[in-house]
Amino acid sequence: MEPIKLLAQNRKARHDYFLLETFEAGLALLGSEIKSARAGRVQLRQAYVVCRKNELWLRNAHIAQYPMAAARNHDPLRPRKLLLHRREIQQLLRKSSESSLTIIPTKMYLKRGRAKVEIALARGRRRHDKREIIARRESERTMRRHLGRRR
Repeated sequence: MEPIKLLAQNRKARHDYFLLETFEAGLALLGSEIKSARAGRVQLRQAYVVCRKNELWLRNAHIAQYPMAAARNHDPLRPRKLLLHRREIQQLLRKSSESSLTIIPTKMYLKRGRAKVEIALARGRRRHDKREIIARRESERTMRRHLGRRR
């Protein structure tokens, strides 16, 4: 079993979107970025994936500047290239364009020392969908609470 170290998780994505299918993508980072990421200074909250010239790019992912890099530091919000096989990129683009889905990052982690991003094909939830899920969760919680008292 390979060790996986979770660096960041986009919890809000599960609330705002229906996640349909996930993919694992490599991430091209600069030296100061990987050092900052290993320290866990990453945020994916506002991040999304765009396609330019048949390449996927991670936009708005915030990787804080590395304090020891001084003059050779990076821009925290710079676009970062996602590394996938050409077939995977074509499959993602085909599915996202034909059924109006978006591609969002859900997790960033280290796997065998390499930075990876889990991206997902997602359909946006509407406000009433979110309310329905919250109501269902609350009712399950109250049922568990009542069942616990009877024991």
